[in-house]
Amino acid sequence: MDALRADIEAHNRRYYVEDAPSISDAQYDQLMAELQALETAHPDWVTPDSPTQRVGAAPLDHFASVTHAVRMLSLGNAFETEDVVAFDERIVATLIESGLLSGAAADPDAGAAQAAHVQGTLPLSDGPAPPPGVAYVAEYKFDGLAVSLRYEQGRLVQAATRGDGAQGEDITVNIRTLRSVPLRLRGADAPAVLEVRGEVLMTRADFARLNEAQVARGDKPFVNPRNAAAGSLRQLDPRITATRPLRFYAYGWGLIQDAAGAPLQPRASHSGMLDWLAGFGFAVSPGRALCRGASELLRFYETVGASRANLPYDIDGVVYKVDDLRAQEVLGFVARAPRFALAHKFPAQEETTRLIGIDVQVGRTGALTPVARLQPVFVGGVTVTNATLHNEDEIRRKDVRIGDTVVVRRAGDVIPEVVGPVLALRPADAPVFDLLAVCPVCPECGSAVERPEGEAITRCTGGLFCPAQRKQTLWHAASRKALDIDGLGDKLIEQLVDNGKVHTLADLYKLADPSGGGELELSTYPRMGAKSARNLVEAINERRSPPLSRLLYALGIRHVGETTARDVARHFGAIEAIMDASEEDLLQVPDVGPVVAASIRRFFAEAHNREVIADLRAVGVEPQADAAPVGEKPLAGKTLVLTGTLPTLSRDEATRRVLAAGGKVSGSVSRKTAWVVAGEEAGSKLAKAAELGVPVIDEAGLLALLDGVSRS
Repeated sequence: MDALRADIEAHNRRYYVEDAPSISDAQYDQLMAELQALETAHPDWVTPDSPTQRVGAAPLDHFASVTHAVRMLSLGNAFETEDVVAFDERIVATLIESGLLSGAAADPDAGAAQAAHVQGTLPLSDGPAPPPGVAYVAEYKFDGLAVSLRYEQGRLVQAATRGDGAQGEDITVNIRTLRSVPLRLRGADAPAVLEVRGEVLMTRADFARLNEAQVARGDKPFVNPRNAAAGSLRQLDPRITATRPLRFYAYGWGLIQDAAGAPLQPRASHSGMLDWLAGFGFAVSPGRALCRGASELLRFYETVGASRANLPYDIDGVVYKVDDLRAQEVLGFVARAPRFALAHKFPAQEETTRLIGIDVQVGRTGALTPVARLQPVFVGGVTVTNATLHNEDEIRRKDVRIGDTVVVRRAGDVIPEVVGPVLALRPADAPVFDLLAVCPVCPECGSAVERPEGEAITRCTGGLFCPAQRKQTLWHAASRKALDIDGLGDKLIEQLVDNGKVHTLADLYKLADPSGGGELELSTYPRMGAKSARNLVEAINERRSPPLSRLLYALGIRHVGETTARDVARHFGAIEAIMDASEEDLLQVPDVGPVVAASIRRFFAEAHNREVIADLRAVGVEPQADAAPVGEKPLAGKTLVLTGTLPTLSRDEATRRVLAAGGKVSGSVSRKTAWVVAGEEAGSKLAKAAELGVPVIDEAGLLALLDGVSRS
């Protein structure tokens, strides 16, 4: 059985990873049938990493959340040649300043005589002595779904989507169905923990065959390979995923640890790490190349772009990464992206079509967004029927009119937009668009719209009373950072609102009333069933006594985020006190300024918003005062401002640790600021601190302040 499993996995690798099958499909099926027969006869000998276990397990109720040990970052984008040249110049300047690169080595025309000197300043232990210039690995930018695979002792134990970079969805049971993903790493030198990052995608040929099967069954065909791959990987029934031809390509890594829990860096370069991952049985980008300087990067980009249509899968650009890992550490990160990498996107794809009409969407905060209704047109791999027009000023600037033939642009995953009209084809009677003076989606709302001075967005003032805003308002209220009602997704909310069952937040709690029959009714909705309905009712009932800050955030008051909601809740202690607070009272809350105070006051001045609170009380919702900070809090009562990029802490992580220490993080420097924490490329806040005499510290100083929390 072990020999059979090893043989089958070797054939999987040759077929799905190396694209070099060595046996026919019939022979492969015979091997699988033999293994299945042996495992049927000896069920105690079935192992989790057997090839037979890739068929998929029982359907899931939902995807659990996974916190990434190392954040999955995004990449900065380049669209023009100048962006790539500037990227290389920044890399060179930083590495020269750090001492990792000499000025002579940075010049791509410095000549072969400088090669030995460069080798000493930027060692690349995985290859021969490099020529002058910074070495980059250039790779395809796959158009798929980013995932992270975690291996412990060489065995796959968890797989997760990127999510927001910090947290993703647990898709382990689905990933296990992919034959291109090793269930057990090849070789005997696997680290104790290895997180492999990469892309799940579908080749064009596999996509075509899948759509043929869809049509033959009478099902709707998929629009493009990326959507098909993403939808397949997020099936609640992994048996469906097992039938989809998905492939995984590794391009990076997260946490790597030895048996003692110490971090590992097995190779000195990115290219060496990709070869190392390939040795464990992973497919890596076959089109990667080692380039020197911006000129070679641009040559790679042009070459790949010219042959892009002949590739077996879709790519939407190329990615450049500094090869030397020591140099990557020196370059570090900015916001949510590394400084040592860049995604060079292919040009936006444009087509022309007719603008049939302009609809107006109303967002959760009442923002009115004009949306172009288009004659369907195929752009960038998808059929586009709607495109954003941003706002009324943008419509005027572009002079877009109903009936125009317009240019529609789509690049990668960017929302399609109308670039502008083709004036030569404009009908003589094409009307100028005029935004209505009342809520356009639901005239029964009757609420006036307003456009605050200095803003480009027109808003409906209906708030929670406006039916057009209900769905998004309810979705926001149920979200993880608000009331966190598990199982209440946007699709179900849409059905509940459309069916007239839910008008306000209080109606959700009425559904969970045991005497109201809500559970039985919920079980009749698509994809619910009795168990899901029961779980949802329990989740709603568990939120009948939410912290006051979460309820305040759930109300969706403009300008009131999580931190502000917590500060206001702790200051006033009860919802009635907040509702009755004047702007002067609200300004006493630390970090609440005139704009936020006016927004809160305006919200609770509306009678229908106060009725929402009364209705919640009537169905048994009693918000609880937020617990005051307890324990050792070295930053209690202190306000800090973060500016620039810190060496090791992301902005989110630094904020979280300051809050845990009892402090507050503000976006602006004032005389109340205790410290300004400055990192690389600190901006005007640093100058403001100097002007006001506010102490400035670096990351090491911040960590020293947090030391009491760190030790605990």
